[in-house]
Amino acid sequence: MVQSLSVVIPMYKEQDNVFPLYQELTSVLKKLKLPYEILFVDDGSPDQTFTRLRQLHAKDKHVKVIRLQRNSGQTAAMDAGFCAAQGRVIVTMDGDLQNDPASIPALLAKIDEGYDAVSGWRASRHDSFGKKFYSRLANWLRKKLLKENIHDAGCALKAYKREAIQDLELYGEMHRYVISLVALRGFNVGEARVNHRHRIHGQTKYGFKRLLHGFLDLLFIKFLTDYSTRPLHFFGLVSIAQYGLAFVIFVEQVIKAFYLGFLSVGPLLVLIVLLAVTGTLTIIFGFLAELLIRTYYAASHRKPYTVAYFLH
Repeated sequence: MVQSLSVVIPMYKEQDNVFPLYQELTSVLKKLKLPYEILFVDDGSPDQTFTRLRQLHAKDKHVKVIRLQRNSGQTAAMDAGFCAAQGRVIVTMDGDLQNDPASIPALLAKIDEGYDAVSGWRASRHDSFGKKFYSRLANWLRKKLLKENIHDAGCALKAYKREAIQDLELYGEMHRYVISLVALRGFNVGEARVNHRHRIHGQTKYGFKRLLHGFLDLLFIKFLTDYSTRPLHFFGLVSIAQYGLAFVIFVEQVIKAFYLGFLSVGPLLVLIVLLAVTGTLTIIFGFLAELLIRTYYAASHRKPYTVAYFLH
């Protein structure tokens, strides 16, 4: 059973959504009859967002407000909320009113079923064609690279048990991959259909630039998942591929020289030398990365695994 609840909401230039969101959210949370807190994280908004959040804090002890010194991005705002949250279950959502607070009980019901984290699934989305296209492309890439089956990882409405997100280090645009990181760490992840609504106030912050940044973070997560404790394997494979290609080109040049009677010095021979040099440099980078990883774990006294149970 859910014992206590924290709702973390990153906000940026959402002044017109502050009061309506608070009213809807409070109405839903009171019906749950659970200890709760609402953590608004203002990501350095230049408008009246923080002023209105401060007014809510003054009249309701359940409302806590964090303001970042400058606009640092949604990932930083979410991380700040995670660090400050006190609840045993943490719910995240956007501050634009497109996530329906009335869907929160559906997420908590899945948590009660035994899931460690639950992702909202916007089966019926009310967004522009471009935003839906970018989102579907991002979800397809994520499924292919990370081999998980979450339908809508980009949905901000999610619920996590505290232990599932403990010690997560979030950077860049990794907020949209928190559910994937939780799954990759071995926690039980589920989905629940949630209601999605049209944006009424404010402007969307999503676009191609954020998709590109998210893709780069996705590549980092893939590398982190598969090779974070054995980077030499990754760099070694890249190095072997370069040596292999150099060898194939060399054999081709030798065969051609045998039939022509002479060996011409051209771009392919230069490419052989280049591949040999870059292959050597790549394997050296692998050794250095391996030393850095081992030094990191030794110095931080951290382990590259999580213990689920210890029966003794």
